[in-house]
Amino acid sequence: MSASDISTDDLLWPSFSGPSQLAAIERFPLGDRGLPASTYELVRRAAELWPDRPAVSVLPDAERFHTPLVRTFAELAGDVHRAAAVLAELGVGRSDAVAAVSVNCAELLPLLLAAEAVGIYAPINPGLAPEHAVELVRLSGATVIVASGPELDEGVWAHARAIAASIGARALLALRPTAVSGEPPALEPLDGVKVAYLQERMADAEEAKLPGPPPAPEDIASYLHTGGTTGTPKLAARTHANEVSNAWMIRASNVLDESSVIFAALPLFHTNALLVTVLAPLLKGQHVVWGGPLGYRDVPLFENFWEIVERYRIAAMSAVPTVYSVLAQIPVDADISSLRLPIVGAAPLPPAVRDAFEARTGVALCEGYGLTEGTCVTAVNWPGAPRSGTVGQRLPYQEARTVKIDEATGNWTFLPENEVGTLVLRGPNIFAGYLVDTGSRREVRAGGKVKDGWLDTGDLASVDGDGFIRLAGRAKDLIIRGGHNIDPATIEDALLAHPDVTAAAAVGRPDPHSGEVPVAFVTLATGTERSADELESWAADHVPERAAAPKHVEIVDEIPVTSVGKPYKPELRRRAAEQAARDALAETGLGDRVRAVLIDAALEIHVPHSPHDDEVREALSQYAWTWKLTN
Repeated sequence: MSASDISTDDLLWPSFSGPSQLAAIERFPLGDRGLPASTYELVRRAAELWPDRPAVSVLPDAERFHTPLVRTFAELAGDVHRAAAVLAELGVGRSDAVAAVSVNCAELLPLLLAAEAVGIYAPINPGLAPEHAVELVRLSGATVIVASGPELDEGVWAHARAIAASIGARALLALRPTAVSGEPPALEPLDGVKVAYLQERMADAEEAKLPGPPPAPEDIASYLHTGGTTGTPKLAARTHANEVSNAWMIRASNVLDESSVIFAALPLFHTNALLVTVLAPLLKGQHVVWGGPLGYRDVPLFENFWEIVERYRIAAMSAVPTVYSVLAQIPVDADISSLRLPIVGAAPLPPAVRDAFEARTGVALCEGYGLTEGTCVTAVNWPGAPRSGTVGQRLPYQEARTVKIDEATGNWTFLPENEVGTLVLRGPNIFAGYLVDTGSRREVRAGGKVKDGWLDTGDLASVDGDGFIRLAGRAKDLIIRGGHNIDPATIEDALLAHPDVTAAAAVGRPDPHSGEVPVAFVTLATGTERSADELESWAADHVPERAAAPKHVEIVDEIPVTSVGKPYKPELRRRAAEQAARDALAETGLGDRVRAVLIDAALEIHVPHSPHDDEVREALSQYAWTWKLTN
């Protein structure tokens, strides 16, 4: 059967209800399925197909979940056109970025879609260090900044003003809180910068059409900064074709239909929020309920969560393990029978969290996997038929393999199915590259991250014959003990098997004899008490080899994470190195004055000058680390 023998709707939405159908789906080229050309086309198409259907319901905050601001698909399209007209009037063109520094709110949704329609959406995490935020905005080339206004978040507004002044922005537009009433406060002027409320600039703008030609598939749609585990985050450039194809892949299965309601509470500087809860629902006309500006950081959200699920008949949601850990402790006081696809990703899922959530709700968590450079989602497990130990089956039209990388030459050798190696991906969702400032111009370069179309994820994994991916740690996270490579995932898995452990992260601690020895940091379930000695013994009994037994287990209140919920291992390595240095200098009496610092993700030990300088030199020189004496 050829594509011409199948209806347009069946081509776009084939029957896809289980893992065995993946090969059949891929018999037809993705290019024959009639995907929209751009993210703007998603907006226009949704407005034509479902003009009166609710597109978004945005909660002012978690406590006022009964009174959302509701916009239909037609109204959303009108808002996008007005916001696009404002941006175009300010000089934003196809190759120009619009920087967005904001918490979530109703106005941010059409703004981001408008930015992709006339230029490039470049969101910045409001929580980034000021110097990193300025660096990213400079790199993006944005001269128009949109930010949380003083009513929405006074701190973010001050932060955005500082960024605008630092880079010499052309305009700074303020966003107001969702469903706010009354006149806004006057905005303080900023020399050389047009300062105004986006809402006021949109009031008289054109709502019926886009100001200019729509974007092409190969045009850049967004610059999203990566998780930022090593120094300043990079800007990953993704095309409209990247985003539309991945949005389609996310919604290609029959697990959710047009009537399914999606809950969204991740920040809109994160690719999951953009793809899973903005673009993918536009393709199927699905209603999205947005949490308040604090999202999953809002305590009342958890207190009211089950009522929100019942009121809006939430079918699907996406969050990191810590969110589900909290929800697993909240008694279910509502009808949550609509919930069938709670997706979890970004960090390892502790068995204790998985089991507790299912015991509380009767719904199994569904693990997934993805990364910004792959646009968003690469693999998801099937609800009701998960493959234990995997992060799911690769999505249609994405290839997933593992390779062995020769450290000396950089050459890749593709490995057989089920063999652990570095996970590499290929498909229409693979990003265009990182944005680079060469000094004379900005350009997008994939560099060594992509080879012959294959993206090096940096993750260790195996892939079975059905395309299910089993992660085995981070290649760069390997602990090398006396020349022996130790996968930290084996230590973490051993500790997570303990019924009271809710999170675990293993790193290498500098050692004068072995170079590195493994140590671990863990969190415990509420109300439980365990000693470090008990957990060390447990790990020693459960790791696959003696070398992997952690020399020390530290119980902490929380594992530090990045802005997108991934364990922040550089900080854990810093803590481990600092303790090692203090132990090494215990006899000098300087232990409490030793500091380990991260400088662009590189570790450096700082010790103040003292009469013991010679002893310090002798002790610290036994370790393979960078150190210096300070004043």
